[in-house]
Amino acid sequence: MLAVALGWALAGSAALAQPTAAPATPPLTLKALFDRAWERQPEAQSAALRRESVQAARSGASSLLADPVALELSRKSDRPGSNQGSREYEVGMALPLWLPGERARKAALGDAEIKAVESRRLAAQLQLAATVREAWWTLQRAQAELGLAQDRLQNAQRLAADVARRFKAGDMSRADQTQADGAVAQAEAAVAEATGARDVAQAALAAWGGSVVLADGAEPEAEAEALPAAGLPADHPLVADWNDQAAVARRAADLAAVQTRANPELTVAATRGREQAGDRYLQSFTVGVRVPLGGGDRARAKETAARADALDAEVRARVEQDRLAADVAAAAARVKATQAQREAMARHAALARDTRGFIDKAFRLGEADWPTRLRVELEAVQAERQLARARIDAAAAVSTLRQTLGLLPQ
Repeated sequence: MLAVALGWALAGSAALAQPTAAPATPPLTLKALFDRAWERQPEAQSAALRRESVQAARSGASSLLADPVALELSRKSDRPGSNQGSREYEVGMALPLWLPGERARKAALGDAEIKAVESRRLAAQLQLAATVREAWWTLQRAQAELGLAQDRLQNAQRLAADVARRFKAGDMSRADQTQADGAVAQAEAAVAEATGARDVAQAALAAWGGSVVLADGAEPEAEAEALPAAGLPADHPLVADWNDQAAVARRAADLAAVQTRANPELTVAATRGREQAGDRYLQSFTVGVRVPLGGGDRARAKETAARADALDAEVRARVEQDRLAADVAAAAARVKATQAQREAMARHAALARDTRGFIDKAFRLGEADWPTRLRVELEAVQAERQLARARIDAAAAVSTLRQTLGLLPQ
């Protein structure tokens, strides 16, 4: 019993001593790549501070006063440096008052700025998504090219070995052997070229945080093809950004229209003084209003500039909306075309694979010549290459359509 217990203890300790397998690195996805890239953008890092800034400005419109209270302290004497003669001490406060309609218009401006900050963030995300998507699909294409080049090399090496065996047996000529070796050399050059293109695309992707290399021969990861109805969404981030900027400019112009002069001030003061030494100090209270005169050309210039900014943003929003509507229509047509092309290339590749199988079997049996076998092999490789491109083009077309619709990677 003791030996059995000791054996179980040793087995348990050995199991505990075995190192646990490291968790597998999750595959890199387009959404994960976009999230990494966005976290590194200055707009993402300053978004919280910008929201806090506009919210603080909006809170100012909820105050009963236009500006903070000002405290006034003064001392008056007819004999400085002496305790003789008259003395007067005054403590007062200046309370800035709202101009008629100013408070409501400043609140409206604050609300518009809060909305504009959010729309500006979404527009920045969408612009970044376009760049990330381009780098992503460039890598996908390079990866597919590399996988096909590697398959071509394996097939060429297998054929060259078969030709070498038959050349030694006297069934094939030296020219056939040279041609087969040349096909291997071409395939090796294609692999080297595809590897370089993949490395360049990976380096470009790494700038956005994509440090994980995709697996060779991996299928292109398409975004969800369940898309909304064709047509430009009313809340497209790029259009909403310009519309919100126009709204901010209009609210700023409305505010400038009532800020034709500085804010009036209500002054409240308490005075304590004496006429001469030995007299009792007397106390008095003063209430007054300070009303500045008009601002003149400066106020009109501020209002006019704000209305010009609003007009500029409104025009830009209309132009952007027309451009995006055309882009959506073109992207939707591109999706249909690439999907049809993908289906046709899939049928063509399947037929090419079947033909290669038939000719390969016939070649091994001596019923097909070497030129025919090599031609069919090249046609099959070309068909697979076209199918891979068609698959990626179809997936990239969906991604482009989502981009034009204002949708972020998902």
